[in-house]
Amino acid sequence: MAADERIRRVPVVIAGAGPAGLVAAITLARGGVGSLLVERNPGLSPLPRATAVSTRTMELLRSWGLEDQVQAGRLEIAAVGAWAAETLASPDGALLPLGHPDFEQAAAASPTTLAGVPQDHLEPVLLDHLRTFPAAGVCFGTELVGFDQDAGGVTVALRDRSTGRERTVRAGHLVGADGAHSRVRDGLGIAMDGPDHLAEQLTVLVEAPLHEVVGDRRYGIYFIQHPEAGGVFVPSARGRWLYGRAWQPDRERLEDYTDARLTALIRAAAGVADLPVRVVAKGAFSFAAQVAQRYRAGRAFLVGDAAQRMTPRGGMGMNTAVAEGHDLGWKLAWVHRGWAGPELLDSYEAEWRPVGARRATRSAVDGPEQDGPEALAEDLNGRLAHAWLRRGHRRVSTLDLLGPGLTVLTGPDGHAWAGAAAATGTPFPLEVHALDGPAADLLGVAAEGAVLVRPDARVLAHWPTAGDPRADLAAAVGPRWFEPDLAAFQRAGQSSSLLTRLP
Repeated sequence: MAADERIRRVPVVIAGAGPAGLVAAITLARGGVGSLLVERNPGLSPLPRATAVSTRTMELLRSWGLEDQVQAGRLEIAAVGAWAAETLASPDGALLPLGHPDFEQAAAASPTTLAGVPQDHLEPVLLDHLRTFPAAGVCFGTELVGFDQDAGGVTVALRDRSTGRERTVRAGHLVGADGAHSRVRDGLGIAMDGPDHLAEQLTVLVEAPLHEVVGDRRYGIYFIQHPEAGGVFVPSARGRWLYGRAWQPDRERLEDYTDARLTALIRAAAGVADLPVRVVAKGAFSFAAQVAQRYRAGRAFLVGDAAQRMTPRGGMGMNTAVAEGHDLGWKLAWVHRGWAGPELLDSYEAEWRPVGARRATRSAVDGPEQDGPEALAEDLNGRLAHAWLRRGHRRVSTLDLLGPGLTVLTGPDGHAWAGAAAATGTPFPLEVHALDGPAADLLGVAAEGAVLVRPDARVLAHWPTAGDPRADLAAAVGPRWFEPDLAAFQRAGQSSSLLTRLP
């Protein structure tokens, strides 16, 4: 047997087991395509990190049947406010907007709603779901040390960090979901545009009874203006909190912040002199607002923090990573299953780099926060409008009707679309569902009209009234069906409309 025949072969290698990598692997697996997910650390991060799970992210989790598991880790906090005071205990603080929709706004536009869920609760839910798919491999303690591309695929060199043993994997594609300091991005020679080192922050994970201090003032973040211990508190689960403060890495060392010094700072910031504090972990972070010059080079792709870096402002970093992992995942699955040609993969960068650049830039703007409707529109990014309708004894959303292929949603009298779909002969599933009158009205279609929708709820075509279903649908699902009006696609995230209507 030739040496190259002993090399393990997988459809896709994914570097990085954060939200972007986990979601990409799950999306591939749910699309019937295997992958190998490698993570250099021995397990998932034990830190809470991001806590804002947006409405659109929760819609995706709901479609996978994971909503209840994720919501089980939900923090009881308000969606729209931050508290600013001299100390956490100060009764005379001010309520500040955070640039998020409130729960009522989200519920009116979606079958689910945003939630404050620590990342160390979300990631295990995703990993457990991924492990239900036999074709999805996961290797922790394994780092990517190099890769080479050719016309037929990517050869990836991996190293077991505990033993030093190296092995080679041959894949059709490589996904770099390996964070802000991505080795995949560096290996591709892709530079980042935008400012780095916008701020330097020391972050400390502590166990302390701070919920007793805040009482019923339950918010996602608390800005502390104490003259000596100013910073932020962010609640997490199980009595844990994050305390962050600015620091100067060129003048200070992380070792200078001993447990005793941190305890004194946290007590001062909390306003409780004898507060019980246990320091769990500490680290330093640099904020940036950058976007990769390319999201793709040949058969390799960047997602999440490897593709763009955002400050915490607006809470869209992790949610953008999830959206990108899902978008790239379903497109890779389609190509590997032969449902579309490799040209489909060109649309990933074309669609998502403008979104990543816009959100990264927005995260660095020193100005007023987005209002709730604007923030919600940015998050939903022009996806199909949600409307409730009845299916037997069940109430379902228009979003629930979408399948792994393309979906035609028709008005109540759009019977001709079913025959038109059957006649197209597409290699991918093309399902047709009739809506009731109120749902059709919300989507802007008359009784015999229709919309054509992608698996990610993007509207590809809109026929408001009756036309020629067979000709219209045949044209819309032709060889280059995946090329919507990209200008309209990119504007959708800035629009208050929840339905992208393309000509």
